[in-house]
Amino acid sequence: MRQFKRYLVTSALPYANGPLHIGHLAGAYLSADVYVRFQRLMGKDIIFMCGSDEHGAAITIKALKEGLQPQQVVDRYHELFKDTFERIGVSFDMYHRTSAPIHHETSQEFFTKLYRKGEFEEKESEQYYDEEAAQFLADRYITGTCPKCGNPDAYGDQCEKCGSTLNPTDLIDPVSTLTGKKPVLRKTVHWYLPLDKYETWLREWIETGNLDGVSLHDPDEWKNHVLGQCRSWLDGGLQPRAMTRDLDWGVDVPHDIKGHEGKKLYVWMDAPIGYISATKQWAIDNKKNWKKYWQDDETALVHFIGKDNIVFHCLIFPAILKAHGDYNLPVNVPANQFMNLEGKKISTSRNWAVWVHEYLDDIPNKQDELRYTMIKNMPEQKDSEFTWKGYQDAVNNELVNNLANFVNRVVVLTHKYYDGKVPAFDESQEIIGPEDQYDASYHDSELLRLFDDIQAMNDHIRSYDFRSALRVLMEISTKGNQILQFNQPWKTIKDDPESVKVVMNLCLQYVAALGVICRPFMPFTSDKIRLLLNQKPIVEKGELVKMLDDLSENIGPLKKNHKINEPVHLFTRIDDEVINAQIEKLQATAKVEEVQSENVQKEQPEATPLKPEITYEDFVKMDIRTATIVAAEKIEKADKLLKLTLDLGFETRTVVSGIAEHFAPEAVIGTKVSILANLAPRKMRGVESQGMILMAENSEGKLSFVSPADSWENGQSIK
Repeated sequence: MRQFKRYLVTSALPYANGPLHIGHLAGAYLSADVYVRFQRLMGKDIIFMCGSDEHGAAITIKALKEGLQPQQVVDRYHELFKDTFERIGVSFDMYHRTSAPIHHETSQEFFTKLYRKGEFEEKESEQYYDEEAAQFLADRYITGTCPKCGNPDAYGDQCEKCGSTLNPTDLIDPVSTLTGKKPVLRKTVHWYLPLDKYETWLREWIETGNLDGVSLHDPDEWKNHVLGQCRSWLDGGLQPRAMTRDLDWGVDVPHDIKGHEGKKLYVWMDAPIGYISATKQWAIDNKKNWKKYWQDDETALVHFIGKDNIVFHCLIFPAILKAHGDYNLPVNVPANQFMNLEGKKISTSRNWAVWVHEYLDDIPNKQDELRYTMIKNMPEQKDSEFTWKGYQDAVNNELVNNLANFVNRVVVLTHKYYDGKVPAFDESQEIIGPEDQYDASYHDSELLRLFDDIQAMNDHIRSYDFRSALRVLMEISTKGNQILQFNQPWKTIKDDPESVKVVMNLCLQYVAALGVICRPFMPFTSDKIRLLLNQKPIVEKGELVKMLDDLSENIGPLKKNHKINEPVHLFTRIDDEVINAQIEKLQATAKVEEVQSENVQKEQPEATPLKPEITYEDFVKMDIRTATIVAAEKIEKADKLLKLTLDLGFETRTVVSGIAEHFAPEAVIGTKVSILANLAPRKMRGVESQGMILMAENSEGKLSFVSPADSWENGQSIK
């Protein structure tokens, strides 16, 4: 892993037309916050940039519906975002906004430079126009039927059901959201970024990490679904993409460019530049040089996003940066997948969501309980799920019974035996260690084991594997509990008080270490532990690297005879009443008719006739396994076929499937499927297919995957 002098971390700019829900937290913000806090604790030069995305058609639609001006809408949600992030402990160095003057200036400077360099193509095209409203329609002002999956409510830029990226002219039976009328096509002129021109270097950069003979990143460190989605787009051929729109809200095309009248920058030209303008504002406020973080090749740029933004951050924005010529490209884009809620996809339109600001109001002083549950179930490699019962179980059985119980017992016993002081002990004292043998250096060896465990946690964080890192953290707490439980100081205090001093000193060192290492995951708990131990608050300036240096020399975080404070509970149990109230609220506030409509069975169509009877012996010959699609691409000159790469856990398979008319390649990456694994291989269009994925077909001929539960590991047998 390449070492860098400094780090610039960004999280996807939240769109300022609605509050934040737990899917947002799990997608782009908590993962980034864990990473940033860890690097600060390691003494790294790192800054964390984000801000509100305040332009685009969805803002104006929201304003129109509410009878407000767009600025009023974005002002409301920008303030709500800032407050929510602060309350849940996401530690941005700068939370900015794209309506700020410095952002408009930066975006216009970017556009002008690309325009002057000849990087744009000026094209006349036909775009939808609402004659009654007398205006061209942005992508989100148009809805219609998705040509990929048949969803009747697809937008002009994307189908939110199957995830396919669309153009407005792709829609079947398009309708204007302004008037409900069918739009007409009219000619207009826009500037396009010729993405096809950049295909060669983008592929080299994605596949090898190299560009112009320089190694910029290690593709082995990137997530499979990120690389797979990029490859799928590249294999399908990139097309020029318009960088301007006919809108009345957004960043103006610079006025010194001929034909600028009525033109705004495309939101995906404007929004990611928000990372740069936020850095500029931070640099002004802190008297720093922003260019070191964007234009020095000793800086690592890392984008934390959700999987719906992969293409924009891995292909389109890098193309814009490279075309400009002065900026770094990202060294990693650790995109998370989606988090579902109580068995259903989170839906803001149906109000099927847990809104973060409401959680903080309803269940006060339990910020870390939510952070812990989100990180534990973070959708790092596949979609995951939040349930209120799962939240309750994680708090009560892990945070309360493990971490809080260990800390409380150690503090209580320290006050009982030593008047709240860290006990001094004879370092030559022999005691019985956990392996039931005398060990003169038991205390030192346990501190070294603690050092090794923390380093293992750190390695997971550096690899963007935050779930595993959190698991190691809780295992360290468990080991502390085991030390206490094995030595049972409450039994040996009378007969062997010297050995109890060793054990209690060691357990206090564990508690102090937990106060540091839990900081990236649970910063509020870290503050509580530091206060409990009468230590200075953590300011995230190298405290972890200092502690590791000491542990490597058998020096614990707490000095002998240090006075600690009285015991307090780190966590309290979540009662059934709290959970039931949240479940009832979720059900009650969701749009009843839409939630119910998902479960209402349609009139039963005429059943497909059953196939001829087979024996049990015939059935057991089939070896059906769970797998995950990690890459997908269309097969040339075969309209119905997709070439799928499947991860079976123990091996990777290639399967050719006739689903191309139903699913876009990029939409299926990361999907959990069932595969008939012992089907004889068969060549199709020159590609050997090593199995068959199982699909369900409804009465209208539409297909869906026969998917096992997300919690199933790849390679499991289906019987």
